Amino acid sequence: MITQALLRALDKKALWLVAILVALAIAVPAANLMIPPGQPGHVPIYVVTLFGKYLTYAMLALALDLVWGYCGILSLGHGAFFALGGYAMGMYLMRQIGDRGVYANPVLPDFMVFLNWKELPWYWMGFDQFWFAALMIVLVPGLLAFVFGFFAFRSRVTGVYLSIITQAMTFALLLAFFRNDMGFGGNNGLTDFKDILGQPVQAATTRGALFAATAVALALSVFVCSMIVNSKLGKVMIAVRDAESRTRFLGYRVEYVKLFAFTVSAVMAGVAGALYVPQVGIINPGEFEPANSIEIVIWTAVGGRGTIVGPIIGAVVVNMGKSYFTGALPEFWLYALGALFVFVTLFLPKGIVGLLGQWRAVSRRHEPARPAAGEAQASDAEERGEDPTTLIGDPQPKPAE
Repeated sequence: MITQALLRALDKKALWLVAILVALAIAVPAANLMIPPGQPGHVPIYVVTLFGKYLTYAMLALALDLVWGYCGILSLGHGAFFALGGYAMGMYLMRQIGDRGVYANPVLPDFMVFLNWKELPWYWMGFDQFWFAALMIVLVPGLLAFVFGFFAFRSRVTGVYLSIITQAMTFALLLAFFRNDMGFGGNNGLTDFKDILGQPVQAATTRGALFAATAVALALSVFVCSMIVNSKLGKVMIAVRDAESRTRFLGYRVEYVKLFAFTVSAVMAGVAGALYVPQVGIINPGEFEPANSIEIVIWTAVGGRGTIVGPIIGAVVVNMGKSYFTGALPEFWLYALGALFVFVTLFLPKGIVGLLGQWRAVSRRHEPARPAAGEAQASDAEERGEDPTTLIGDPQPKPAE
């Protein structure tokens, strides 16, 4: 019964995607650790880390797609939830340094010693324990999204106005985290991490484990999103996206539907940020930049919003292009990104996944119709010089005598 419920929650594409992600979680670390360098099939450690980062971006794009693609909420503040989850993980990693820092203080991080802090702030308490950090990774973005969404959706703020205030929220957090007296490292942020769960962050085994954890987390996110959008609640979300006023007139509490989707999406973004930080080795206020939230929208649009697979494809493809072009043509990358978004908006409104779907529909339309089984047998009989009526029968049978 449980297996049937799980299969019903996943459509065919999502099921294949989950299987691929689970396979990658096993195959990529194994190819790095078990195949010697220089041998065919070996995956270098920098590739493991790079694609682990891409998977966190894919999870972030999927989180945005849940609210934008299925509920019609264009949020320009998801970069904030991503950064908050990242800071929660960064605070845990900083507490693990202990007396191995530059100033050898067993309690205070190096930046606090440098700024002449005398004691650890109260909001840093508990971050020496992983379970507490994991709780904050989920709770802080989720609580912020719940409070923000409660007032915004209850006030029926929609459309471009909602997008603007989500961007304003992100910018306000950017300015706050830039301040040294906030106790989050100011402009430099949090870095120089040593251990995670007692293991060296830079070790190959740890990198492989982080990649596997990211792939599994993305697979779970795909499952959760698929379960939501294929449920009755998902149908109501789509109704809110397509005709919010009609849905409200039918008696649904539209603000509660939006609030649920927005909160779940923020939690997913926070988990993505937490997995991002130990792989890149730093978290700073630059992650709150409004431009980052706009980039997430571009990833989702390029892949195809309103689909489970599209945002993941868009995030990976765009960031692979970014990794290449920022090295080859760094001064033209932002122009190329803007042009890509304009092109997709005008000519590919359904993104890469929509384009593939249209191509499949056209190819099916041009396929020749297959003859029926009887007609095929009659055609074969004619080629052999036999009487086809002996195979397909008399089309006008004589009446019984």
